[in-house]
Amino acid sequence: MPRVLRIINRFNLGGPTYNASYLTRYLAPEFETLLIGGSPQEGEAHSGFIPESLGITYRELTAMGRSVNVMRDWQSFTAIRQIIREFRPDIVHTHAAKAGALGRIAARSLGVPVIVHTYHGHVFDQYFSPWKSELVQRAERLLARHTHAIVTISQMQQLDITRRFCIAPEEKVRVIQLGFDLDRFAVDEATRRRAFREKWQLSDDACAVGLIGRFAPVKNHAFFIRAFAEAKKGNSTLRAFLIGDGPLKSELTALIESLELTWSEAPGNEDVFLTSWIKDTPEIMPGLDFGALSSLSEGTPVSLIEAQAAVKPVISTDVGGVRDCILSGES
Repeated sequence: MPRVLRIINRFNLGGPTYNASYLTRYLAPEFETLLIGGSPQEGEAHSGFIPESLGITYRELTAMGRSVNVMRDWQSFTAIRQIIREFRPDIVHTHAAKAGALGRIAARSLGVPVIVHTYHGHVFDQYFSPWKSELVQRAERLLARHTHAIVTISQMQQLDITRRFCIAPEEKVRVIQLGFDLDRFAVDEATRRRAFREKWQLSDDACAVGLIGRFAPVKNHAFFIRAFAEAKKGNSTLRAFLIGDGPLKSELTALIESLELTWSEAPGNEDVFLTSWIKDTPEIMPGLDFGALSSLSEGTPVSLIEAQAAVKPVISTDVGGVRDCILSGES
């Protein structure tokens, strides 16, 4: 039985953990998989419950984080090499940037027969200054030369990798869209809607919009908040839900106040609600009236897919794989 070592950036709530966990669970018994990844950052929800719900035992590398840290990255690299020696995988499959860099270098250094990498979005623009972005692109091109196959999760992302940024040749890249269990969004919708709106004290005529995402620059919450403030001038019943957390929380609350909007982390009659992380999205979506996304860069936005599974219209910036999962003017 072929062995797969699957490495993700970190166990934070989001699409990569679902993708890696489903692959780990449903490629068995033909493949034996060991799933490892880094720890969530401050303000991120831990996603370990996702593999655990599928009966998967995973290993967490506490030194591996999102940002560059020479000491911690070296510790993570050393740990990955040790795991490769112990597990002796036939395939190392990495997901996202940090895991992709450390995992692929470690796998090549130890002669792993097959190296695969999946892009869940990318960091080639909107993350760093132009010169840093150029360095990142050069590093990814070098890593791609020593990668046997590259997976993108949308057609638009494939174009980014092969044509826009010229990271890898087209013959090396395959599109494999994300798979989700969406049936759970069609169960007890009326009951869940009533429960959500009663919890947050929403009146029957209130129109609720939700944005799910980490409070980080690339998610561009400030743009969403400004747009919401403009929209609310013409509709006093509008309510916004920011579902997540992160380092920009104080900046966002200051912006909300500067726009003469009210906010709260508890139910009430406010304009904007900061709910922190809510793990069970099927409990959220029925209570909303539409979903939103304001990101500067995206791979395949899980929150928009889930909103549509709950039969909610969505509005989003046109970035990354967004246009691959919504139809403009129809969704």
